[in-house]
Amino acid sequence: MSDTTDERRTDHPDTSGSALRRRSFIVAAGASATGLVSTAGASPGHGTGPGGAGDRRGDDRDTDRFFDRTGDPDLIAHRGFAGLYPENTVGAVEAAARGGQSSSAPSRGADMIEIDVVPTADGDIVVFHDDRLAERDGGDRGLTDTAGVVWETDTETVTSADVLESGETVPRLRTVLEAIPSHVGVNVELKNPGSFDVRFAESLSGDDLETQKAIWQPFVARVLTVVDDFDHEFLYSSFYEAALATTRDASDYAVAPLLWNSVRDGVEIARRYDAEAIHPPYHMIRGTPFYADQHSEDDAGWSDIDLLDVAHEEDRTVNVFTLETWYQAERLAAVGVDGLISDHADVLRFGATN
Repeated sequence: MSDTTDERRTDHPDTSGSALRRRSFIVAAGASATGLVSTAGASPGHGTGPGGAGDRRGDDRDTDRFFDRTGDPDLIAHRGFAGLYPENTVGAVEAAARGGQSSSAPSRGADMIEIDVVPTADGDIVVFHDDRLAERDGGDRGLTDTAGVVWETDTETVTSADVLESGETVPRLRTVLEAIPSHVGVNVELKNPGSFDVRFAESLSGDDLETQKAIWQPFVARVLTVVDDFDHEFLYSSFYEAALATTRDASDYAVAPLLWNSVRDGVEIARRYDAEAIHPPYHMIRGTPFYADQHSEDDAGWSDIDLLDVAHEEDRTVNVFTLETWYQAERLAAVGVDGLISDHADVLRFGATN
């Protein structure tokens, strides 16, 4: 790895609860009922490739399931409940899927599991959050026992890397999906296509968007090829507009922009791609004790856009990230968010109901 390459960074943030203090879409694309999107019931070999008329994935999915905004919000296991288990591993998603999908169940399992995907140097898709195997956001925290940029490292080395000294290793996307029961949804976060030249949390247009889409397209196509073999309900999210645009071009799977600083940009991107969901940090939700408690940028829509109201008026599900406590869950449920992206399984245990 050259010094030049090492200095270039995507600068995407760690979105775990410690850094910040997504079910929920369901039904065919184009449906107008609240919070509805397609399910991923494609059989192996569905379609002949991404993009093109008549080749949009998801066009034959089950349209009979409807999301109801009553009762508890859905519980979405962030990286497979990263506060409890070694994140983004097979062991984590297996554990996160166990239990009932109700706050009254003796053991609470996830309604949906959020995972991150990146490519290796061989073009294989693995489930991993960071750019580098042994660093986190440029710091000294070692996530695995192996060094190197993920997409500059061969698949065998990446998938042999030990995650957080747990004995669990970095898995391929296919292996993770095989470990998740089909009744549990999957939120695939498109983390990086294998480049340091991607534009984070920006609303793009014209040549800028087309240039970025060209970077994302091969990676998104490979992800879709794997996902098409499974029967889960899928939702694709990303901080990168071009990732969502490319997914929309190639498929009918549900999409959701991840928001960072700008409420306005997030709403614009959601409208641009008719997103079934939107994923803001929980401090963007008005009517809670957390609203704007970390940052509120001028001219970014915080003062004039009530994100939850606007999203619900436009039939978009709102899944907030990243929770760590029952109090956060309770306050956010009380104002009507639809999903809680959480590091812990028990955040709905203490009265988190609408």
